[in-house]
Amino acid sequence: MEHIRHAARRALPLVVLLPAAALAATGPSAASESGGGAAPRGGAKPTVVLVHGAWADASGWNEVVRSLQAEGYPVIAPANPLRGLSADSDYLTARLKTVKGPLVLVGHSYGGAVITNAAVGNPNVTSLVYVAGFAPDKGETALQLIAEHAGSHLTDDAEAPVPTSLDAVPLGGGPTDVDLYIKPEKFGDVFLSNRLDAARTNALAASQRPAHVATSAQPSKGAAWRTIPSWSLVATDDRTIGTENLRFMAKRAGSTTVEVDAPHAVLETDPDQVTDLILRAAHGARPALARAGASVRLAETGTGERAAILGGTAVLAVAGGTALVVRSRRT
Repeated sequence: MEHIRHAARRALPLVVLLPAAALAATGPSAASESGGGAAPRGGAKPTVVLVHGAWADASGWNEVVRSLQAEGYPVIAPANPLRGLSADSDYLTARLKTVKGPLVLVGHSYGGAVITNAAVGNPNVTSLVYVAGFAPDKGETALQLIAEHAGSHLTDDAEAPVPTSLDAVPLGGGPTDVDLYIKPEKFGDVFLSNRLDAARTNALAASQRPAHVATSAQPSKGAAWRTIPSWSLVATDDRTIGTENLRFMAKRAGSTTVEVDAPHAVLETDPDQVTDLILRAAHGARPALARAGASVRLAETGTGERAAILGGTAVLAVAGGTALVVRSRRT
């Protein structure tokens, strides 16, 4: 029954509103390629590697892990050290070398920057999935990307720096060896957009894992999304990275993109939406236009603008002649 429940939940029938000539030009539709939790083209299911970001830990993936395992996917959710982009990427790179077969790398928040670096040069990585995550280009830092567009509430007033040792803060200078926490009274707004009850919010704030300043200040050494297909979940109420910054990175990477009415911690509020996108990436459900580098919006859920709904199905259409758009609503 559990398997049937998961399969039914992910069924997403599509009504394609494209002329026959357009369909012929773009190849198989997203509807024919999605396949839910079916085995991807080529047989064996890939191992899904879930990388958490700052102020969280691997337990944030628990609901997603259970859903993916119910679909028969092998899953790894390693602990991200949060010590610096270079060190964290090297750590994940070494971990990936112990896993045989194809890999789908999924990064939430700062975890997106980690997979962007760790995937470089690894031929087993078939897909990258950014869940409200950073997708930096070579030489970029998280601080630069947050400042690209307004929307982040992660200001100096919201952060609580804590020295990692008694002599971590040099005389006459700013902190150079400190961990950064989100202040408990700011956590609900910055990380959760005040969408969870007080008890859950306070528990997450109390158990948050800090990020060393190097996680946001070190530049990316690579950009795996330039050579590996990517999928992006944009949280439309993201107050940590900022929604427009997520859109900017997804568009630049040519990602197949889903927009979800959710906060930055979308793992906590909408794990099913996260799982759905991972399954599509694992199965290779990527509209043909995305393969040519176009930015693709696969779905839009929650409140906001919606296309016509026909019998509960989503609608696929051409937007501006360059991107496929699928919009759906929660039922």
